[in-house]
Amino acid sequence: MAAPALQKAAPVKKTTQWLWEAKTKGGETKKGEMEAGDAEAVNARLKSLGLSPVKVKKKPLEINLSMGSGVTGKDILIFTRQFATMIDAGLPLVQCLDILGSQMENPAFKKVVFAIKGKVEQGSTFADALKDHPKVFDELFVQLCAAGEVGGILDTILNRLAAYREKAEKLKGKVKSAMTYPSVVICVAIGVTALLLLKVTPVFEKMFKDFGSELPAPTQFVVDMSNWLQAWIFHMVAGIAAVVFAVVYIYRHPKGRKMMDKLILMAPLFGPVIRKVAVARFTRTLGTMISSGVPILDALDVTAKTAGNRTIEEAIYYVRGKIAEGKNIAGPLLETGVFPSMVVQMIGVGEATGAMDAMLNKIADFYDDEVDAAVAGLTAMIEPLLMVFLGGVVGGFLIAMYLPIFSIAGAIK
Repeated sequence: MAAPALQKAAPVKKTTQWLWEAKTKGGETKKGEMEAGDAEAVNARLKSLGLSPVKVKKKPLEINLSMGSGVTGKDILIFTRQFATMIDAGLPLVQCLDILGSQMENPAFKKVVFAIKGKVEQGSTFADALKDHPKVFDELFVQLCAAGEVGGILDTILNRLAAYREKAEKLKGKVKSAMTYPSVVICVAIGVTALLLLKVTPVFEKMFKDFGSELPAPTQFVVDMSNWLQAWIFHMVAGIAAVVFAVVYIYRHPKGRKMMDKLILMAPLFGPVIRKVAVARFTRTLGTMISSGVPILDALDVTAKTAGNRTIEEAIYYVRGKIAEGKNIAGPLLETGVFPSMVVQMIGVGEATGAMDAMLNKIADFYDDEVDAAVAGLTAMIEPLLMVFLGGVVGGFLIAMYLPIFSIAGAIK
């Protein structure tokens, strides 16, 4: 049965950064930044803090020429774990940020932490301060911290976040290890083959021409390949570059990315592994958010944005839309055709018993083990094939190159 058309999430109201200047009751002038929908909202917030607004204006746009945040997942994991320990020990929020920022080795992350500290000192909530740095703290992190602040359990939420990120980083590492080994071996095989054909074969070809005898069929085949590669090498490089450019361009287009993400899930060898990773991520994220007190619709919205695959993302938005209409979660999950029936049934049982967060975390643990087994099986299957391929290329070349030498030696004898 074809999956139904999946609906989009409702648009989120945009907010803007504002620069404000206000006076205290004692006449002291204070300045700061605030995120709000309009200037009236900023004025209202300042008055609620006991300040008299003097000037409110939009913050000018900053041009960021860097390609990324410069902050790794490991940096965020260590920050979250240490922050949770300090909050649990009863240290004030601003003091925790000051200590963590002072001991931060990553200069980019140090700047982010001190910026968050400064905004919290100006009266902002911790979650609102995190929103200013979306490249470092994703929406999941922000939403959970907001729930922790409201519920007074920020230390518990941070510990859950740290545990979640530890397992997410571990899962990411497994996928990287599964992809890295075959990629390296294939690149080495291509490099060795190109080197033999472009540099070594012409030397042997010149030597064979000096002998003047007819070449054996395998040797002639290698020589012909060498000549063809020398004539077309620049065309091949240009063609590969064009293909890479086309793939990147298509992936950046919404429809192209949707098509490619769907093809990735259907790929023969890596498709099942990617699907299991997606299920583990979906269940782990949703379980962590529900156990932290985030409403189901908000949790699904964030889970969809962090899915990492457009097909999975649209399926989650479809489920969210159906739940908003009053339906349960199991039926729409099954209708998408994306999630395995066992996962859907277990989530349905968790929903019926009121323990869906615990069930989701159990599913995530199960699929973490499934990814382990799949990666191990994939590596065990690919490794001998790659070794045979590389050995066959090098061995075949050596045989082809030495066949004429053996023939000439036999004739002389």
